[in-house]
Amino acid sequence: MTPRVLSGMRPTGHLHLGHFVGALSNWVKLQQTHECFFMVADWHALMSEYEHPGHLQEYVVSNVTDWLACGIDPKRSVIFRQSDVPEHLELHAVLSIVTPLGWVERVPTYKEQLREVQGRDLATYGFLGYPILQAADILLYRANVVPIGEDQLPHLELTREIVRRFKFLYKKDIFPEPAPLLTESARLTGTDGRKMSKSYGNTIALGDDEERVRTAVQQMVTDTQRARMTDPGHPEQCFVCQYWKVFSPGRAPALWEECRTSKRGCSQNKKELAEVLVKATEPMRRARAQGNVSASEVEQILKEGAVRARAVAGETMREVKKAVGLR
Repeated sequence: MTPRVLSGMRPTGHLHLGHFVGALSNWVKLQQTHECFFMVADWHALMSEYEHPGHLQEYVVSNVTDWLACGIDPKRSVIFRQSDVPEHLELHAVLSIVTPLGWVERVPTYKEQLREVQGRDLATYGFLGYPILQAADILLYRANVVPIGEDQLPHLELTREIVRRFKFLYKKDIFPEPAPLLTESARLTGTDGRKMSKSYGNTIALGDDEERVRTAVQQMVTDTQRARMTDPGHPEQCFVCQYWKVFSPGRAPALWEECRTSKRGCSQNKKELAEVLVKATEPMRRARAQGNVSASEVEQILKEGAVRARAVAGETMREVKKAVGLR
């Protein structure tokens, strides 16, 4: 039996290199080996963007356009919008009832987001419970594996605990315990040295033009312990050098050695890296410029994907409702 995978992205802005490295490049490979469900997580987006939702649909179309440009194939994978499948909220309600409050409060990324994200009120009931909605997303399709970064491991462990609690309470083995599928480059540093995130405003967008990519690279934090080019570098601690490992692994060892021995300066490093990133993001710019897919075509893909998703989600909810005594 082909293993099933569920993954998604929140349409809260234009996609960036972190999405490409941490998720999209892996999604493309997973299409060869797994039954893939790729979700536009608009309910999750609304949890943080509820005060200013005006660009939500624009970002839905923009994100899916980038997915297609990267190689996500709607013929091989189910591409759908979360809000088009009402079973997500039904299962979320059931799981919210059975999940102890303390389990949710201990998820570390909740407190991190409250600390780090500025200009938005995230101290809401909905945002507190978003890990339970994530669990519902995964379990609704009975996914065997979930491609995630290390920072999402506590969320997945919560999902696994919910599976065990549901089975204990209702003596029904409906859900598999999903396993994590970690990618080697799950985290990519942003231009300010923190994790690349739309919330932090430190991203390089996949749709950025060439000059914007170059400008962003020039603004990147480098080796903070190196004041002059004649000083030996510390590539293990340099955020720019880490990019070489991801986007040009064949060249990385030699470049790192040049950095250590003061044969390569930070300015040269940034200039050359910028050209590598310009080339890496070219397919997305070309797809947008050529208009390979229109907004109406994206909507059609999402509509067809929702039909396929609901066929699976509906069967799961029939079993869940029977187990908990609703029907």
